[in-house]
Amino acid sequence: MKKNYAKEKINSGEAVLGVISNTSDPMIAEFCGFGGLDYYMIDCEHGAINIAQVQDIVRACEVSGITPMARIRSTDPKLILQFMDAGVMGVMMPGVSEVPEIEALVSAIKYPPVGNRGLGPVRAWEFGLGKMPQAEYVQFANDQTLVLPQIEDMKAVENLEQLCKVPGVDGFIIGPRDLAMSMGFYDGPAHDEVKQTIDHIFEVVLASGLIIGTTAATGEQAKALIGKGAKIVMNYVGGMLGQAIKSFRQ
Repeated sequence: MKKNYAKEKINSGEAVLGVISNTSDPMIAEFCGFGGLDYYMIDCEHGAINIAQVQDIVRACEVSGITPMARIRSTDPKLILQFMDAGVMGVMMPGVSEVPEIEALVSAIKYPPVGNRGLGPVRAWEFGLGKMPQAEYVQFANDQTLVLPQIEDMKAVENLEQLCKVPGVDGFIIGPRDLAMSMGFYDGPAHDEVKQTIDHIFEVVLASGLIIGTTAATGEQAKALIGKGAKIVMNYVGGMLGQAIKSFRQ
């Protein structure tokens, strides 16, 4: 398994910038890596991307020096195992709002004694052919991986203090659009009530000593979020392309 440079940067007190992408083309990940972004979130919730394609995207990330992570559609441990074995270094999990769901996520991502991830001679471990012995690899992998549940509904907000206490969780990512939808605002998160709820999430997570992250459409928004304490800020790769197209057409 490679070193998680995004996590290392966060642990040093810096914020990391990246994109979430629902395309299966590994070249997009290479562009983002060579362009200087810190992480590439493979969107396998809204993207039609299979495990074989994930493996190729992870290779592209490794070549271009960007940390590969994934949003996975289910806490099914066998599904998560395939992503981890492919070399994904962090998981952003949508739709989790209760302690048992978060505990199951940690268990699927981490090897014993932290979790219950199964071990095999997979590419994340250089197929067991590298220089790192098994015991060292298990500890190294547990240290490198990021566990990042998403906060997307009011049920998760209500349970947030308890969710923050689950061992093995690194932090939480706010999904502002789905959060707004759960609050009855179907036109987006630009409402005072939603903004106040997001501020509350920031306060609770940061007070727990965990990472907080969310989305930003522009560099100015990213700077403002980092100023509030966000350590993971992401844009949508399609949105970035759309902005560039509109700017070019002007």
